Amino acid sequence: MVLLKSEQKLKMGDKAPDFRLKGIDDKIYSLDSFRDAKALLVVFMCNHCPYVKAKIDVMRGLADKYGKKGLTLVGINSNESANYPEDSFEGMKKFAKEKEFNFIYLHDETQDVAREYGAVCTPDPFLFDARMKLAYHGRLDDAMTPGDIATVHDMDGAINAVLDGKTVNREFFPSMGCSIKWKG
Repeated sequence: MVLLKSEQKLKMGDKAPDFRLKGIDDKIYSLDSFRDAKALLVVFMCNHCPYVKAKIDVMRGLADKYGKKGLTLVGINSNESANYPEDSFEGMKKFAKEKEFNFIYLHDETQDVAREYGAVCTPDPFLFDARMKLAYHGRLDDAMTPGDIATVHDMDGAINAVLDGKTVNREFFPSMGCSIKWKG
């Protein structure tokens, strides 16, 4: 397992790169699918990474807590699955069912979306405002390794600011996790 920290390719205020990806519900989603969101949280993730597994409850909690207030949470799996069969599309469906996902889970089979966003690790969260402009990119909270207990909830503060129409005043604290498994 290679550990990486998220990097800043997209800058604050940059428009979210568009995509057309298949969800585990077999529907095709693009940014336009989320045009009514007051905040859009895109988290690059996968099924096998222990860092992602440790954040599933956090992600479900954010979707529950802020969903009625206008947040849409979208997970995107960009891992190749030839060497990581658990991260296959069927594996995604199974993992989402087991973990009772309450958010959309998309498959980036070509890995183009991860490259456009500059995602390098799982989880790698990007928060966009209602205009689809990057408002915050960084860790969900300060529990950086599985088993740690969070004391600072960075994403909660960022989501609240976006939903209140305010600028997110948080420095970049990179997320940390397994490297995205690239093809070839």
